[in-house]
Amino acid sequence: MDIPLDLIGEFSYPSRMDAQFAVDLCRDAIWMALIVASPILIAGTIIGLLIGLLQALTQIQEQTIAIVLKIIVMILVVAYTMPWITDIMVEHGTKVFRDIPGIIPSEEQPWIGGT
Repeated sequence: MDIPLDLIGEFSYPSRMDAQFAVDLCRDAIWMALIVASPILIAGTIIGLLIGLLQALTQIQEQTIAIVLKIIVMILVVAYTMPWITDIMVEHGTKVFRDIPGIIPSEEQPWIGGT
């Protein structure tokens, strides 16, 4: 899957931790979670609609058919998109952990992260 990894917003790390930084970090984490979960949720929704339509047309009202097919399709989608999901999560985690020293003040550089 060749989807660009820059779908997640870029952090603008300040020289210190403040409320806006925390809000931006949480917003980017939620956005990443939505991007990562969307293929799985879309596949489950489409299969659910197709099975519901098929059941309405044939008047078969067995709920286990829909549930089992949704689970199978969602597992296949997870298996297919796992490398992409892993790349996005590793990139996001690397950004966060790489920039921690610039946010937290240190004894050698008290001007970084201090008030």
